[in-house]
Amino acid sequence: MRKKKFWILLATGIAVCGISTFLYIASHPKAPNRADADAAAAMNALQFKVTKEDLTNNVEVKGKSSYEKETRVYAPFGGEIKSWQMADGAQVKKGQLLFELDATPLRSEIASLQTTLRKQKLEADLAKFKAAGPAGDTALPAGAVGEDDARTRFAAAEERKIQEQLSEVNDESIQLQLAKKQEKVEQAAFLAPEDGIFLFEDSAKIPKSVEESERIGKIVDLTKLQLVCTVGEFDVFRIKPGMPVQVKVDALKQKKLQGKVEKVSKFAKAGTEQGTAAAQFEVTISLEPDEQLIAGLSLSGTIETEKKAGAVVVPTLAVMHEKDVYYVMLQTAQGVERREIEIGMETPEKTEVLKGLQDGDTVVLQ
Repeated sequence: MRKKKFWILLATGIAVCGISTFLYIASHPKAPNRADADAAAAMNALQFKVTKEDLTNNVEVKGKSSYEKETRVYAPFGGEIKSWQMADGAQVKKGQLLFELDATPLRSEIASLQTTLRKQKLEADLAKFKAAGPAGDTALPAGAVGEDDARTRFAAAEERKIQEQLSEVNDESIQLQLAKKQEKVEQAAFLAPEDGIFLFEDSAKIPKSVEESERIGKIVDLTKLQLVCTVGEFDVFRIKPGMPVQVKVDALKQKKLQGKVEKVSKFAKAGTEQGTAAAQFEVTISLEPDEQLIAGLSLSGTIETEKKAGAVVVPTLAVMHEKDVYYVMLQTAQGVERREIEIGMETPEKTEVLKGLQDGDTVVLQ
């Protein structure tokens, strides 16, 4: 019995010692040497090669396609439309007859104004004849006219001058009215001002009569389309007219078009120049002709704002900085060391290195 207890106590002691020893070793692992640590760190670090390549900076934009040239058609004067010579969506040539307005009321107004002019001229001639009076009145000797009579004659003469001036002004006004009405009559047969496709303002309702300056429709040039988009205030100063643009059609994934920046607005878009949100500026991009390109499509564009050929570059992710100092962790034969660099052009993916690195170097990100 005593022997059995002895062996049980001995086995329990050995088990306790073994567990204690295991727990101590597990909580106090052997420290690796420095070389092994550096090797392990280098294996776990991300490594990047310094390369020489063309570097470009881009601005991404989105917008809708629209016709670059749209010529609005307005009624030259109000009246009935005698005839339409053009259907909605038809091809027209410059100088081709679109419609003809009834100019009869205008011609009546012109005749009335011309009659008024002739009447005023006859009245003016009659007034001059009466003012001249008998021939003998003009030959009266000096002193034969009394003071009151002289004043009356002077007042009458001045009145005639004023009446003549008023008649001249009235004549000029009527002449202007005549010229404008005659110009409108000449436009009664309205000719297309440009080549293109004619579209009614409301294709479901062809007008039979119009008011003066009423918008009837438009002529669009289908061969010239543009992308109109907006950019933020941090990008607007990077974009200049003439910059190349790569354009994609959202509805046609394989379709790629070439474009060019035509215009950059110098004024913020209405409604964005106030408040805390960044102001938006409109950019117009001309597009190359394409049979599948029509107005109203959603487009995406990449504007190339800057380009450098053969630049020494490193991934932007590997570039670190402290205040105004930029540096990378360079892999050398002796290990990893900090290397200060001078940077140039930057993009979200790559950064140009002007000094501090060479093509073929390896940088690490630990």
